[in-house]
Amino acid sequence: MAFLFGLSFLPGIIFIIVVFILSGLKVVKQYEHGVKFTLGKFSGLMQPGLRVVIPIIQSWERVDLRVKAVDVPDQDCITKDNVSVRVNAVLYFKVADSKRAIIEVENYYYATSQLSQTTMRDVVGEVTLDELLRERDKISHRIQQLVDKATDPWGIKVVSVDLKHIELPQDMKRVMAAEAESERERRAVVIKAEGEVMAANNMAKAARTLAAAPGALHLRTLQSINEISSDQSNTVVFAVPLEILKAFEGFNSKK
Repeated sequence: MAFLFGLSFLPGIIFIIVVFILSGLKVVKQYEHGVKFTLGKFSGLMQPGLRVVIPIIQSWERVDLRVKAVDVPDQDCITKDNVSVRVNAVLYFKVADSKRAIIEVENYYYATSQLSQTTMRDVVGEVTLDELLRERDKISHRIQQLVDKATDPWGIKVVSVDLKHIELPQDMKRVMAAEAESERERRAVVIKAEGEVMAANNMAKAARTLAAAPGALHLRTLQSINEISSDQSNTVVFAVPLEILKAFEGFNSKK
């Protein structure tokens, strides 16, 4: 009787054993690592593929090894020359050491995000507004170095940091626009003055050339009169040297 009673529970026992074994089968994807713990103690890394975790006795944490993008939200920063600006950026990082990423920090993604915000404010505070606008790549590289150094004990590798947008106060935008306009006006005045100097030099050179050749000035005058006379509506009045009139009268008397 007892034997028959035991046989009646055998399928249930087998089912429980099968479920127990299947619950310990874990699939680790190609871009992941598994951090295994046995009775709460680190016992190894699980490589991609089908792996076994003994229920109750063992546990594991899944770690994504792909590059992640952290959107650093707008931060109110004050530059070295006391200008208030709002700066946002994007940070790219990946897990280089799965063990440390799980054991050394509670939430590596959140911790990296918070650290990047603090570091960005500190770096912006070390430069002037002109440097911030002119050397964005250099400042981005500086933020990357600092964050990468701070997150190295967590097994995190910072790939790059890019400053996306720098928002200036409206008053500062108007001042910068006025400064740019003044600079353009200054360049226009300088270019115009340089053109006048070149024109004056060329006119002086032309005057010396005309003065050195006898009759050249008269020919130039006649050429100018010919150009003006092309318009029939114009009346041209010009002075003729007395020597030319006397020569013209002498010519008529001979005829």
